[in-house]
Formats: sequence, structure tokens, C-alpha cells
Amino acid sequence: MARFWGRPSTTPIGCSTRNSPTGSFPNRLRYRTHRRRVTDILGRDGLIEPSPQADADTPVGDLTREPLSFPADRDLRLQNLARADEGFLLALGYSSQRGYGRNHPFAGEIRLGEVEVEFLAEEVGFAVPLGPITLTECQMVNQFKGSASEAPCFTRGYGLAFGQSERKTMSMALVDRALRARELGEEIIAPAQDEEFVMSHSDNVQATGFVEHLKLPHYVDFQSELGLLRKLRKEFFEMADASLDLQEAAE
Repeated sequence: MARFWGRPSTTPIGCSTRNSPTGSFPNRLRYRTHRRRVTDILGRDGLIEPSPQADADTPVGDLTREPLSFPADRDLRLQNLARADEGFLLALGYSSQRGYGRNHPFAGEIRLGEVEVEFLAEEVGFAVPLGPITLTECQMVNQFKGSASEAPCFTRGYGLAFGQSERKTMSMALVDRALRARELGEEIIAPAQDEEFVMSHSDNVQATGFVEHLKLPHYVDFQSELGLLRKLRKEFFEMADASLDLQEAAE
């Protein structure tokens, strides 16, 4: 079991820390880490919903160990989106921006940083550090009109990807927000809001294999469909001839 810990740098990508008030690299890293998140600033004034919290008594799902079932909670949806094909997420995110998913987003924050990965060896009872990995994180801010019980405020979409991958994390955040339609009481009218459609078609390895397997011979399938097609065509023309004979007899 791998466990991620640590906090990515809060310095927006592309900004320099050359003029930071501290000198050494560890101090500069510490200086950047303690910068306040944009969503925290909005949350202080109640302008954005609180970050959704999981039930502490409910174990986190694991797509690698349990079969996928629907409806799926957000923990499984985020796991699926993090593993999903970037092009697939990009297309769905783009569709939500164009009106197919009620998304009007703002990129609240994009972060790039490193976290330490540990392997929890259950037989020895302690964690073994494996090393740091680079992650990109995106917090997307979206409009929400409110409801009878909730005041209007911004809502959240979240994206996380390995390496420096701003486009995938932004796309993931857009789709994550679209998939929260059921949770927020919104009507599901678009593919990006349909969790079964999204999660069942996001795996690029599975998609590639299923499409490319068509290059293999399908003799039995083709012969059965060819035989069925010939039978249907024969019945069609026999019925057409019989109808013509009846028409001529009536005349």
C-alpha cells in the first residue's frame, strides 16, 4: 500500500521565488509552503463551499482491489479520473465549458510540488520511504446558484496528476465538478455529468485494446451476421413479392 504525504508548493507555476525574504532553498520552500490557498481566502468570507469531507467511519474505496459499482462516491471518482486518459478528460471538460454540464469555471489555483511516497509494510509494522514524486494539483472554482436551503456560493472541482501536467489536472477538475451534479441537486443532462459513462470509458489501455482488437479475425461473428443478413433480405424480398402479387390480384 502506498501512502502520499506532504504538501505541494503553493507558489503558482511560473512565479519566481528569487526575491523571497529567506535565503537557502529549504527556507524558500518553507516560505512558499505557508502561503494561504486562494480557496481559503474565499472560504473565509463564505464565498465558496467548504471542502467536501469524507465520512471518517467509511473506509476509502480502492479501484485496484474492488470492482467498480454505481453509484460511485467521490473517492472512487477521483481515483478513476486521476488514472484516466488525458484526451478523454480534455474533451469532457471542454464540453462542460460549452454548456453540456452547467460549468462556468475559474482556475482558482494550480500548484506544482513534490511529495514523499511511503510503503506501509504491514508485516513489519512501519512505513518505508520510497522517495519523492512530482505532482500537479488544480483547484477549480465554479458557479453555483444555490438552493432553498443553501445560499449562492462558489463550488469546487479538484484535479491531481503525476508530473507537470496542468492541462490534465484542469480537465480533471472540470469533470470532477460536473460529476458532482447528483450531490448538488443538479439535473444530469450531459455526458460529463453521467458517472457511469465517464468512469466506464476513461481507461485508455482498456479503450485501446477494445478498439484495436478489431484488427484480429472475427470469422465466426462475421459469418453468423452474414447468414442472418441474407435470411432477413430473403424474407424482405419474399414479402415484397407477395405484396405485389396481392396488389395485382386486387386490380
